[in-house]
Amino acid sequence: MSKIRAEHVFTSESVSEGHPDKVCDQISDAILDACLAQDPESRVACETLTTTNLVVISGEITTKAKVNWQDVALNAIRKIGYNDPAVGFCADDAKVMICIHRQSPDISQGVTEGMGRFTEQGAGDQGMMFGYASNETPDMMPATIYYAHKIVEELARLRKSDPVKYRYLRPDSKSQVSIRYVGGKPKAVETIVVSHQHTPDMPEEWLEALVREVVKRVIPAELLNGEIRYYVNPTGRFEVGGPHGDTGLTGRKIIVDTYGGVGSHGGGAFSGKDPSKVDRSAAYMCRYIAKNIVAAGLADKCEVQVAYAIGVAEPLSINVDTYGTGVLADDGDLEKVIREVFSLKPAEIVRQLGLKHPGQGWCYQDTAAYGHFGRAQFPWEQTDRTADLKAAAEKFQRK
Repeated sequence: MSKIRAEHVFTSESVSEGHPDKVCDQISDAILDACLAQDPESRVACETLTTTNLVVISGEITTKAKVNWQDVALNAIRKIGYNDPAVGFCADDAKVMICIHRQSPDISQGVTEGMGRFTEQGAGDQGMMFGYASNETPDMMPATIYYAHKIVEELARLRKSDPVKYRYLRPDSKSQVSIRYVGGKPKAVETIVVSHQHTPDMPEEWLEALVREVVKRVIPAELLNGEIRYYVNPTGRFEVGGPHGDTGLTGRKIIVDTYGGVGSHGGGAFSGKDPSKVDRSAAYMCRYIAKNIVAAGLADKCEVQVAYAIGVAEPLSINVDTYGTGVLADDGDLEKVIREVFSLKPAEIVRQLGLKHPGQGWCYQDTAAYGHFGRAQFPWEQTDRTADLKAAAEKFQRK
């Protein structure tokens, strides 16, 4: 069991939707959305590479959907804001290479109900997945990653909402937030780092003034009560960026996608994968469970781990760690509560969270920038099982 440290500083980073790896994640998830919109049973494992004015789309896709892969990719790039040929990567003239084939029948028989050795739909691969929640922010995310996301998200919003006033900003950016914790609670921001791609004519002092303004807007005043070190474009200039400045690949920002280095990570990326892949769906379910446990008041912090074997429906194991903040006698008791309240079979996860049918206020492309967790529009962010958890915990305590 992890112990609460008396005092420490923790740091997390985020990247914007224009970061080259995030461009790839969004293209891969836009393709997934396009497939599921026509065929909810689509099997998608889509990988994207981007570099100077080139997009390469590869992977295994089995679907009845009729999708123009090139149009989907270019529309995703256009939405991000890469619309200027001078940047070296532009939706209007980028070349798109398609290298897609069908899902392996060896995998298909393990994840299709009624095929293979088992009658139920099994996990799409072996592996372990984690979910985490903490009551230190309104959306039950670690404060460092939560506010790192907020900074780059707000800068992107400004860039798009008023392209004249914020004409110096280009799509690629990164943020980093360091916070001092006391007794396990965030107390003060110590350092802010922002690197933001810009036009050649941007005055250096302009960006730092904007970053300071954005920080005051998105981070609570009580965390800004000390002297904060700011590093804005620490190298001096950031004119060459995006896929022109650095080749992008799907799945290279898994810590940005999750909890900023807080807790554990099973190693699997999310974007471009349909929900039969437990790398994605089970990680969403673990977050859903952990968040409901914290919302129910059963712990201040909670990490849930599950493990699977390919083709097998039931998880091999469930582990819970509340970092010493749980209200039950032992964290092992919470495992029993979870098993009573939730089904962790892949088909049940997909059904409970509606993962085959995005479109009710969310889509997979939305998850592919600014984190898969901590935003209320996603079904795994709902706290609608707290009463069930409390009832199961009370019943367990009476035994």
